[in-house]
Amino acid sequence: MYISNRAIVVRNFAIAIVNGAITLIILLIAPLGLMAVISNTFLVTVASFFTATIADGVIRFLQASRSGGEMPLHTDAPYSSKLDARSSHEIDR
Repeated sequence: MYISNRAIVVRNFAIAIVNGAITLIILLIAPLGLMAVISNTFLVTVASFFTATIADGVIRFLQASRSGGEMPLHTDAPYSSKLDARSSHEIDR
């Protein structure tokens, strides 16, 4: 699967923002103890999983909105070959 640079930046930015916000909220709730560290680690791990899943949905949305799909690097026939061919007496000289 090909992912454009723009899509990669969008995905990484979304994951970073969401993970940072979730961690900040958890750390602001109460003073930290051992249980808070363990639960913080667990919650950030779970949140990262769901964030990556949502980001994959964003990637699918961005790729679906591209018109024409991906262009192959090499083709057997040029793009203009989809036009009707002219016979030799129809060509302007």
